[in-house]
Amino acid sequence: MTLFRAFADEEREPAVRGFLHEPEHGNGDGVVLTHGAGSNCQTRLLVELSNRLVASGWTVLRIDLPFRMARKFGPPSPGGAGQDREGLKKAASLMRKRVAGRIFVGGHSYGGRQATMLLAKDPDVAEGLLLLSYPLHPPRKPQELRTKHFPELRSAALFVHGTRDPFATSEEMREALELIPGKHELIEIEGAGHELLPKTGGEEVLEEMVRELGRFAGKIA
Repeated sequence: MTLFRAFADEEREPAVRGFLHEPEHGNGDGVVLTHGAGSNCQTRLLVELSNRLVASGWTVLRIDLPFRMARKFGPPSPGGAGQDREGLKKAASLMRKRVAGRIFVGGHSYGGRQATMLLAKDPDVAEGLLLLSYPLHPPRKPQELRTKHFPELRSAALFVHGTRDPFATSEEMREALELIPGKHELIEIEGAGHELLPKTGGEEVLEEMVRELGRFAGKIA
């Protein structure tokens, strides 16, 4: 049986709040996951993925970013993105105290993007990235690429992308990832949109993500 519980660390700013999933028999590795711009850490994708990861031995901390803790609704502001990255950095540091092995940070859309920016600047934060529906550009605006930091990204990165995601085509993703000098892979989920999971079901997609993360992590020293 696997369990999760509410988690909070408010000893210093930014606070870290969310839910901690701890396995009965851990594999020694940890994952910090966070949410997209329009949601929080209790989305179905993050909850169900965390449950399956912990069943496979991973310790998982899914968190709300500082912008979401500051207000219940509304998108993040560009001026607050640095604080969101600091929240991820602190969460990774807290995970270091719980696991002896490798740490992956990332999450869905905006949260994953902030994780890439964090590790491009400070690669010692974690050993790798798990990126769900990286928002390569706004829908219908392919010229507004969010790749400026990619040439500085040397951390191992696993990208999970739906083939019907309006934030990027599969071809656009493959082309953009060529900018990344670090180890990286693209996992495509056929027919999936930005949320990756269908409204009901999706167990096979979730199992594939867990399986692919385990395989990818096995390639990292």
